[in-house]
Amino acid sequence: MIGSLFAAHLARVCEVSVVCRREEHARALNEQGLRVSGRHEFTAVLTASTDPAELPVPELVLVATKTTELQAAAARLEGRWEDSAVMTVQNGLGAEAAFPTRRVISAVTFMSGTRHSDTHVEYILDTETWLGPHGDTPYALVEEVAALIAESGLKSQTFGDLLPAQWAKLIFNATVNGVAALTGLPHDSHFAARGEPGDLGNLVFELMEEGKRVANAAGVELYQDPWEMNVLATQRGSRHYPSMLEDVEAQRPTEVELINGSLISEARRVGVDVPLQTALYRLVKAREASYS
Repeated sequence: MIGSLFAAHLARVCEVSVVCRREEHARALNEQGLRVSGRHEFTAVLTASTDPAELPVPELVLVATKTTELQAAAARLEGRWEDSAVMTVQNGLGAEAAFPTRRVISAVTFMSGTRHSDTHVEYILDTETWLGPHGDTPYALVEEVAALIAESGLKSQTFGDLLPAQWAKLIFNATVNGVAALTGLPHDSHFAARGEPGDLGNLVFELMEEGKRVANAAGVELYQDPWEMNVLATQRGSRHYPSMLEDVEAQRPTEVELINGSLISEARRVGVDVPLQTALYRLVKAREASYS
């Protein structure tokens, strides 16, 4: 869904090709284009194929898969388009490691949408994509890509060091996604309510406080406070369905390992106890086990 939003918008300002997993998906995109509704209304023309060899060599490869499919995506690019830069748009930490020999732009995004079909995505939350250089990647390249994203009609912001922004998103995601997956609630006002002892917002707040303690111990000064990000998001009134909620409802593997799992791994590394985040992680894993 995120990849569709990027592909459709960028196709308005540059040539875009899409690597699909399914032949019918590629065929539909080539025949019908990619429609965007919601915040923006247009249909983009692009080229799609299941075989990267059939597509022109790109200057930038945008990898917007779920973390559960990241290694498979990296394997498909192995030995191909080696001079092309890669932009990772994944939740959690560590996606950049899948592309060790390339120029990599690290990115996280808060925009959201709903996939209605192979050729139609609804643009719901029009928030920013944050970008920064990974390793020796030139900052000028990050600025160039961010400007192209902005020209396409999406929002972007660049950082010399993305880690403070990545950590803010990590703590936000580890909490909101996990809680939504277990409760069945979309990200709505329940997540910010703290007026009564039984209000869900109390748990959300404490989960985020644990994450903030880990970031502090790791020497990361957060770009934004995850709790404030949570409150602001619930006030938008969009009833956003977090990806883990969509995954458990469809009985698919979730991204709990790279999101909650990476937070818990960092907590162990810096010696911070995170009992609530650990319980949340284990319960989501148990929810996945319940599929069968």
